[in-house]
Amino acid sequence: MWILTATEQQHQEDLQRLRDLRPIDDDFMRCLFKDNIPLAEFVLRIITGKQDLIITDCETQKDMKRLAGARSICLDAYGTDSTGKRYDFEIQRQEKGADPHRARYHSSVMDVENLHSGQEFKELPDTYTIFIIEKDFYGKGEPVYPIERINLATGKSFEDGEHILYVNGEYRGESNLGKLMHDFNCTQADDMNFELMADRTRYLKENPKGVSEMCRIMEDMRNESLKEGIKEGIKEGMKEAALRMLAAGKYALEEIANISGLSLEEVNQLKTERNA
Repeated sequence: MWILTATEQQHQEDLQRLRDLRPIDDDFMRCLFKDNIPLAEFVLRIITGKQDLIITDCETQKDMKRLAGARSICLDAYGTDSTGKRYDFEIQRQEKGADPHRARYHSSVMDVENLHSGQEFKELPDTYTIFIIEKDFYGKGEPVYPIERINLATGKSFEDGEHILYVNGEYRGESNLGKLMHDFNCTQADDMNFELMADRTRYLKENPKGVSEMCRIMEDMRNESLKEGIKEGIKEGMKEAALRMLAAGKYALEEIANISGLSLEEVNQLKTERNA
C-alpha cells in the first residue's frame, strides 16, 4: 500500500483546492492578473465603462507604505492607464473587508504614493479604488455602486479626482458586467463567457507550468499566514507582560514600554482600556 508523505499529501490537497478556486478568490486572482495587462485592461474597461481605456502598467500584490509608522497595504492589482490615472483593483470576499473606511484608506494611500516632493497638488492623478465584493454590499441589486464626493451646498461634484466603485459580485445579466461577474464565480474555464478570462484560468488550472505557479503561490500564502500568526502571538505576549506591569503599579509607562517592547502609545492605550 502506497503511503503519501506529508509533502505529497499537501500537494494533493493544493491540487484539489486549485480545482475549486474561482477568480473571485484572492489567491487565484493574485495569479490571474500577474503579468497580464490585456486581462487587467479588459476587466477595467467593463467595470469603468471606458472602452478606450489603455493600461500601460499593472502590478499584483503591490506593497504601499511611504509614511513611517503608517499602516501598510498590499494592493491586489495596481494599474496605470495611458493618461496617468491609477487603479486599485481589490477582491473582497467578506463584507468586513469592504468597509467604507478601508476604501477611503486605499484611496488615500494611492494619493500619498503619487504626489512627490515639489509637485503641485493639482498634479495628483485621478484614482479609482475598485472593490469587487462577492455579495451585494448595498443590497439594491445594482451592478456597480459609484462613490463620489459632492458639494452638499451646491449639489455639484467636488471634482477632486477620487473615484470609488463597489462592484456587485452577485450581479448577473446579459450585460458585459453581468457576464464578467458570472466568470469571476466560475471554477471551470469552459463555463466562462470571455476568452481572456477562460484562457488564463485554463493555463493556471491545466497547464503544468501554470499549476506549478499556483501551487507555489498557495505555499507562499501558507507561509505568510504562519508568520503572521507567530507575530500575533508574540504581540499578545508583549501585551500580557505590559498588563502585568500595569497591574503591579510600580513601573513608569516608559519602563513598561522598554521592557515589554511595545510603543509608549500602545502602553497608554492598554492603560486606558484597563481603567475603562
